[in-house]
Amino acid sequence: MTKPMPHPTLATFAGAALFLFATGMAQPAHADAPDSLEALGEALFFDTALSLNRTQSCATCHDPEKGFVDPRAFDAASAGSLGDDGVSIGDRNAPSAGYAMFSPGFHFSEKTGRWTGGQFHDGRENDLAGQAGGPPLNPGEMAMPSKSAVVARLRANPDYVSAFDTLFAPGVLDQPDAGYAAMTDSIAAYERSPEFAPFDSKYDRFLRGDYTMTPQEELGRVLFFSQQFTNCALCHQLSPSAIDPAETFSNYEFHNIGVPVNTALRAANGVGADFVDTGLLLNPAIDDPAQAGKFKVPTLRNIAVTGPYMHNGVFEDLRTVVLFYDKYNSRSAARQINPETGESWGAPEVDGTLSLTELQEGPALDDARIDALVAFLKTLTDARYEHLLE
Repeated sequence: MTKPMPHPTLATFAGAALFLFATGMAQPAHADAPDSLEALGEALFFDTALSLNRTQSCATCHDPEKGFVDPRAFDAASAGSLGDDGVSIGDRNAPSAGYAMFSPGFHFSEKTGRWTGGQFHDGRENDLAGQAGGPPLNPGEMAMPSKSAVVARLRANPDYVSAFDTLFAPGVLDQPDAGYAAMTDSIAAYERSPEFAPFDSKYDRFLRGDYTMTPQEELGRVLFFSQQFTNCALCHQLSPSAIDPAETFSNYEFHNIGVPVNTALRAANGVGADFVDTGLLLNPAIDDPAQAGKFKVPTLRNIAVTGPYMHNGVFEDLRTVVLFYDKYNSRSAARQINPETGESWGAPEVDGTLSLTELQEGPALDDARIDALVAFLKTLTDARYEHLLE
């Protein structure tokens, strides 16, 4: 039996609800309806009804308990997220939704001469709302056939109807484009909440004087921010100050760092051997071949608990990532070997556009300094995820 509502003659029974939708009569307020844009966005973020087979929500690939990444992508072979159809596997690693609110809109920076910002690995959506609107309509993800189909799912929920009418405009869900935009705006509002960016890691507590770095962590911190000893801060520092409490550890530029093909993922998802992921060049706004192979610099917030790594999830371990960068500056034969495979790192998927100026900045690092950098990166883990470090 349907749970009784304050006005059962108007909102309890499906027949009555359909009558109201058909006649355009105003819906009464529902006691359980989300009462703020953020609360509505949260409900939508976890709602599997937004996928064709009702098996997936935003949280499926951006799990709040796992650093807002896909917890199913536990290794390089499973880096691409499984779609709602149970068959489709994406060719890119789901980026974390944590701290995504700080990425600026996609634009060309006259100051740096680089494309910057946006959402997704290639910046193809300008903001959070645009990003939220992508997966529901992607055939390989949530697979809904149209905006109209998504909005019809929203209209089937009386609490949603009440919330959208109150927070946007009466009847907004009667208009597919407007209703869909209202949905994405709501999800974006939730993603701008402090839950997604608490700034409460050991590093943040260190800045506030509430945590003392271990000697190894402190060495890693000094190395990270010193361009004399590493190239990390060239791309993974936003603020001019190394002690800015709002540092997101990304300048949001696009670079080609020579990431090799994830052959295990390609074998799993069936993408043809001839396919080349050209990164930024696949952004509809970009037609310059010089941008091929470039991907947006990710935040390093929660990086230690959000593997696998790189845009295609080709590396499983964070230390491997640091070693990969070091290969550009080290003459050691050992540094030219991927420790996860015991073989050479592999050729860049896209060659010829590598950011060699940045990659070759700084000296080679010994194992102690590699380990120190990894130790520092672990201090960027939000307090709620620190248990995942083990």
